[in-house]
Amino acid sequence: MNRRAFIGGLLLGAAIRCAHAQQPAKVYRVAVVSPSTPVGEISETGDFRYRAFLVRLRELGYVEGQNLTVARYSAEERTENFAELARTVLRDGPEVISASGDRLAREFRAATDTIPIVTTVSDPVTLGLVKTLARPGGNITGTSIDGGVEMEGKRLELLCEMVPRASKVGYLATRRVWEEGTYVRATKEAAARMKISLVGPPLDAPFREVEYRRVLTMMAREGADALVVNAQPENTTNARLIVELAKQTRLPAIYSYPSFAEIGGLMTYGVDLSDVMRHSADQVDLILKGATPGDIPFYQPTKFHLVINLKTAKALGIEIPNSLLAQADEVIE
Repeated sequence: MNRRAFIGGLLLGAAIRCAHAQQPAKVYRVAVVSPSTPVGEISETGDFRYRAFLVRLRELGYVEGQNLTVARYSAEERTENFAELARTVLRDGPEVISASGDRLAREFRAATDTIPIVTTVSDPVTLGLVKTLARPGGNITGTSIDGGVEMEGKRLELLCEMVPRASKVGYLATRRVWEEGTYVRATKEAAARMKISLVGPPLDAPFREVEYRRVLTMMAREGADALVVNAQPENTTNARLIVELAKQTRLPAIYSYPSFAEIGGLMTYGVDLSDVMRHSADQVDLILKGATPGDIPFYQPTKFHLVINLKTAKALGIEIPNSLLAQADEVIE
């Protein structure tokens, strides 16, 4: 090989390596859709659920502004806009959609059978989203956070163990939940067995401070001894407000997620939503790497956490039974 050919080969090889190095990395497009959380709270510093999701994606190697674009959407609690919101998201062409909540998941399932959907819902089989949890089929997978309607009775039992004198208990939920009936009915049946009255009134949109204040004040005036807070997304979004109003109205309350106790709620019994959202990010990762959603089993949390906040109990003048403390997975002092 002569010197000119040798040098030419070196230059060609360098040019090829440079071209490969300069090729832009694949940029993945993920749509994150909330039924109620404001868009500004869908961030690594915002709502704890989306913080867990986005941080986990970054841990998996997806960095916004580099190889990841996150399009954020919120229905801002206006359920009548769910169908139009789904169409808007689809027009923007994401590669994966992360959508939380039963009704929102159903809207996306009806709107597309091609774009992968990762969702967090109560019971995807009962909702008609999938045939089985192990082999969802189609374009949807996610997490089932429902421990069954018997969880409603369990929460009521724990609350009444905390407040043995309770004979009338408020149930904080939107009118839709009251009217659709499954969880309210299960709680009413448990209340009847325990000889307890379950009272409203239901929440009406828009689900803002004035409405939550109206409902909780009315429950207190009607003589409610304690409060069960339904796990629906609207309540989770307004967690801090609900916890503060429960303190102001002196209603001992039980919530579904540990995060409520961390911000001052009296007690919680349910799954860890931060853990759930990290699993959702793992499922998104699998899909972006080529997995078919229908082949990814729905994740089912098996651990339900009982968390008790001692400081809140003291502020409410409640002496917690030792039997209840012995059951707690975590006690916040």
